[in-house]
Amino acid sequence: MSLPAGTGDAARAVLGALGELRDVLEGLNLPLDVEDAAHARADRREVLDQLSDYVIPRYLQLEAPLLAVVGGSTGAGKSTLVNALLREKVTAASAIRPTTRRPLLVHHPDDAAWFSDDRILPGLARVTVAPGAPPTPPAGDETAARELELRTSTALPAGLALLDAPDIDSVVADNRQLANQLLAAADLWVFVTTAARYGDAVPWALLTDAAERRIVVAVVLDRVPAGVSAEVRQDLSARLEEEGLGRAPLFVVGETELGDDGLLPSQDVSALLGWLHGIAADAGSRAAVARQTLGGAVDAALGRSMLVADGAQHQTVAMVRLAGHVDEAYAAAHQRIMTATADGAMLRGEVLARWQEFVGTGEFFRSVEAHVGRLRDRVGSFFRGRPAPVDEVEVAIGTGLQILLVAESERAAAEVDHSWRREPGAREVLDAATRALPDEQSLAASSADQVRGWQDDLLAMVRSEGSDKRLTARVLSFGVNGLGIALMVVMFASTAGLTGAEIAIAGGTAVVAQKLLEAVFGDEAVRRMAAAARRDLHGRAGRLLADQADAYRRALADTRIDPSAADRIRGAVTAVSAARRSEAGL
Repeated sequence: MSLPAGTGDAARAVLGALGELRDVLEGLNLPLDVEDAAHARADRREVLDQLSDYVIPRYLQLEAPLLAVVGGSTGAGKSTLVNALLREKVTAASAIRPTTRRPLLVHHPDDAAWFSDDRILPGLARVTVAPGAPPTPPAGDETAARELELRTSTALPAGLALLDAPDIDSVVADNRQLANQLLAAADLWVFVTTAARYGDAVPWALLTDAAERRIVVAVVLDRVPAGVSAEVRQDLSARLEEEGLGRAPLFVVGETELGDDGLLPSQDVSALLGWLHGIAADAGSRAAVARQTLGGAVDAALGRSMLVADGAQHQTVAMVRLAGHVDEAYAAAHQRIMTATADGAMLRGEVLARWQEFVGTGEFFRSVEAHVGRLRDRVGSFFRGRPAPVDEVEVAIGTGLQILLVAESERAAAEVDHSWRREPGAREVLDAATRALPDEQSLAASSADQVRGWQDDLLAMVRSEGSDKRLTARVLSFGVNGLGIALMVVMFASTAGLTGAEIAIAGGTAVVAQKLLEAVFGDEAVRRMAAAARRDLHGRAGRLLADQADAYRRALADTRIDPSAADRIRGAVTAVSAARRSEAGL
């Protein structure tokens, strides 16, 4: 931000810290609907509006005219009061409610430069209306609520502007939000209520907030019936005292008929007009009002910022918890795959049947047990005499592995789905992640690719291991594919996951495969190749699961939750506080 000439170092430090706080809050995202998310979002919006609409502009130009916002409940007579103060009908009240009415800012002609740009309320487009033009009627759309009407009036002293705001209790949410935004941009409030409604909860909530923020407030008690003025005034004064607003001036306007000009009698508003002129006439009074309201506004902004920081931290905690569910589910799936490929479970059913067809039964097994030294010749002659269905074994193993990978991937996704549905605020993220997950066909194809890649790498390893001239003949005798199938069986071999007859069959199967490979490569090489094949398979399974888990991680990343946001907000708040202490010479 550009600073006016003559801005001191202390003020520059405060403005720099306020700008940093605004930047951090502008970049903050609070997407997860955790318990306090709605409050944190509202606090963030209010702080940003306060900083942009009032705090920073006022710090930049303390000498700017005071802005008095006239606010109050529906039907309290705000527009009638503004017209009476200016002795001109510049704003119209509508009998049809709710209405969308462009907020009106009236200023002295000499102060036009202060309000024609976006120094304050930068989010509202300026619409300048010529002096003497009739009041702008309520609009039928929302455009008016995004505009600020500017009028000049010599009835106002230079150094003071009036802003007629929408109803604070409007049934239209946008009107209520705009009213609160305008009140937060004010140097002082002219708060209008009626004898019938001054006890309503909404006005008192705002007045309590004004007291906490040390805003200069004048209260106008409108439409007070004759005969009860003293009683009502006394009761309202007592309430103001209880809420910390005992020093707020209280002006009473009776239940008066409008004059022929459509305005309240001038004597009914003369006291309020005199008070406003008195503040505007003295530069010291104006500066005191601006500094008091500014200090309270900064304190309020810092307090709310700390609440936003808490909300940001809760978002980070929720995101970490969601990511943890993903990590746990897919790590468990990977562990189950590793276990299933090492505990003998893969040697069930179709795989076991195809292997038995491959190596034969009966005499062949007895020959292996009795004549280990002649294993190579026996197996070689067996293969040469009856071509082995090696492809069928390879397909059976591949199909089994693919089914395992798909099942565990789907189980992990189901576990994440279950966990995330139990987390508050995760539904939209879960929906986004679910849409990004591979469908059934894609998952099956990816699993098949990983299995084929693993089998190809395993056969390449057998081929490489057998490239030594001394082993070439043996490898050629048994066949690369046959030895590769034997290596797969050895890698899967364990009876821990089998029962009954399966143990005997699978145990014998593993012995045959082990002895066959040892006869060709030696026991150390077999152990090394089995370990390498297992690592490769586990790595490929991990990559498949990681690709699927990335759908959830990307959905979390797309929320743009910054884990450092809470600390950055707190750091910016601390910097503002330190700069203000330095400015005050503390």
